[in-house]
Amino acid sequence: MLSCERQTASALERVQHLGVLRVATLQDPTTYYIGDQGPAGLEYELSRRFAAHLGVELNLQTSPGIKVLLQKVEAGEVDLAAAGLAVTPAWAERVRFGPGYQRVASEVVYRKGTPHPEDIDDLSGRLLEVPESSSHAARLAELSAFNPTLDWSEMRDANTGEVLDLLWEQVVDYTVLHDHEAALKRRFMPELRTAFTLGTPQTLAWAFPPDGDESLVEEAGAFFAQLEDRGDLDRLIERYYGHLNQLDYVSVRRFIRRISSRLPRYRPLFELAEARTGFDWRLLAAMAYQESHWEPDATSPTGVRGLMMLTQATAEQMAVEDRLDPEQSVAGGAAYLRGIWERIPGHIGEPDRTWLALAAYNVGFGHLQDARGLAADEDRDANHWLDVKQFLPLLRDKTWYQKTRYGFARGDEPVTYVDSIRGYYDILVWLTSAKALPETQRPRRIAVEFTPASL
Repeated sequence: MLSCERQTASALERVQHLGVLRVATLQDPTTYYIGDQGPAGLEYELSRRFAAHLGVELNLQTSPGIKVLLQKVEAGEVDLAAAGLAVTPAWAERVRFGPGYQRVASEVVYRKGTPHPEDIDDLSGRLLEVPESSSHAARLAELSAFNPTLDWSEMRDANTGEVLDLLWEQVVDYTVLHDHEAALKRRFMPELRTAFTLGTPQTLAWAFPPDGDESLVEEAGAFFAQLEDRGDLDRLIERYYGHLNQLDYVSVRRFIRRISSRLPRYRPLFELAEARTGFDWRLLAAMAYQESHWEPDATSPTGVRGLMMLTQATAEQMAVEDRLDPEQSVAGGAAYLRGIWERIPGHIGEPDRTWLALAAYNVGFGHLQDARGLAADEDRDANHWLDVKQFLPLLRDKTWYQKTRYGFARGDEPVTYVDSIRGYYDILVWLTSAKALPETQRPRRIAVEFTPASL
């Protein structure tokens, strides 16, 4: 029998006494998934850090859909739900929401080939489906009070991925996604289109059981306040979503086609370079695609050449005799990147150290250091890509570059360069790690849609 003291323990004390934080989530690229390096996703990262903040272990439990997830919270079966949940009046009456940590907009989306709706009236007579009990369903219910012809259906025990499968198979015409979800899904479903925004932006927050005291909610508030003060929250959001709008439909579709038509010839070279340098072969492949579109005889007006677009000076430094030889180009480019990476201060963690190294590969190590110096001078963190990427473009401005050692540089180009590589890398990881994903999230639709194709 529990002691009186134990029975009156606060929610926070109970979690710390048990040594476990029970968190409900959804398995989705925007929340939690298993990648090649283990668990990942923004909600996983936040939950893991919160558990560490409390000094306990994380027990992450996935639910089949939003309704089941929130029912577990409502019944007190978990300590909280972290699943990219938008605060809605209906659910706020049944669970307690913690502090907001991200603002998102709800967007009506459709597949290319389906009529483009201009407004809510255009949804009438079409099949609009959203996950059951989702914030999207709540938003549609709110809007229906002013739009009597608005009609939709809710898919039971479903997440957005399952509804998107139906959209992709053209079983349904439209669905609703948050803007960051739509940007991420377009990376792997390039024919996904955004029609218009529904209502005003919403706040994402964790959900806590309705009963009991506020101690755990208040501690979550303190935790998010610390993340914001240190800039860690912005960096985590940038890590997962900061590069999503870099690639457009044409770029993604062309890249996916060339994964089938060109990559197989060079994949062994990238895998060999991975063994030699430690860089993921898919990162090197994404880098090479950004450089040359996997064209071994590519040559720029400035004289850089080959798969990795090496300058003559870099080729000589890396003992590359023929820049147009794919094997030499990949080996030389990967080794050169490794050399830059080793020059980046070792206390800088990943993935920032790699993003900074890629930027230096493009713009030069000296100019990267100049941008880091400007960031430090403005009390920003020179060890994080989110901060440095904001100062690189300033190297075009005399007001700023005259303060630096190496002067003028087209600093906007390495920002585009790095974010594009991150986008291509995401796609390659997604396609080559499909077995690690739930059935409804696997990219079979891409493989079927675009293979084989010769460009």
